[in-house]
Amino acid sequence: MENSIDIFNAGILVVDDQEANVQLLEQVLREAGYSCVTSTVNPQAVCALHREHDYDLILLDLQMPGMDGFQVMEGLKAIEGESYLPVLAITAQPGHKLRALQAGAKDFISKPFDLVEVKTRIHNLLEVRLMYKKLKNYNNVLEQTVRERTAELSDSEARYRSLTELASDWYWEQDENGTFTKTSGPVQEMLGLGADAAQGKSGDVQAAGWNEAERKELQAKIVARQPFLDFVFHRINTDGSRQQYRVSGEPMFNQSSRFVGYRGIGVELT
Repeated sequence: MENSIDIFNAGILVVDDQEANVQLLEQVLREAGYSCVTSTVNPQAVCALHREHDYDLILLDLQMPGMDGFQVMEGLKAIEGESYLPVLAITAQPGHKLRALQAGAKDFISKPFDLVEVKTRIHNLLEVRLMYKKLKNYNNVLEQTVRERTAELSDSEARYRSLTELASDWYWEQDENGTFTKTSGPVQEMLGLGADAAQGKSGDVQAAGWNEAERKELQAKIVARQPFLDFVFHRINTDGSRQQYRVSGEPMFNQSSRFVGYRGIGVELT
């Protein structure tokens, strides 16, 4: 239930070409406790007024000369788009009731007025309207929070990569298939990857001289999706020189907890 204070402070516009009807509805609303009631006998002014004041409810007569209530609703829908159209239709024609609802009105009241019915329908519509606005505002705040959080995460990721690049010889990422997707530093040269192998799977590289036991141990950790810290491995080059490396890595998962690859850092110890 919406707060009664909010409901009675809601913005209401009365639209009827008959001044007597306008005065009657204004009097009923003010006596019921509504404090923000305005009116117009000019249907062509309604859209401009709504753009300026964003009314919570518009009591709209359907039969008016020059521009009827259905035409007014078409103009209001252009303003609201797919949003909530805050219109309570007023009609003396039973056949107009269904047409008014199909045109976007949320409810209707009949002439001659039943004042108890008028006040009840107005109160109920305002309750729904204010709940809708509160939900819309909440969604806007939530979307803004998500955008800000996403920007913060992107910034943190950039700082993380920058720091890892400073603290290591190279930074790397692999997808779930073991394919290198991002590298920073001389990763390919250090690991003996040729130009053709640079975009391939790390497990497919069979450079001569690697210690196969170490490579298999590291590969087993990756297959098991385990993090590893300061894992040391080496190879013997064709000229007899020895290269030794230390690498750390962690598995990456998306928001659905699906494994999407690995990332890590490495240094040459030689």
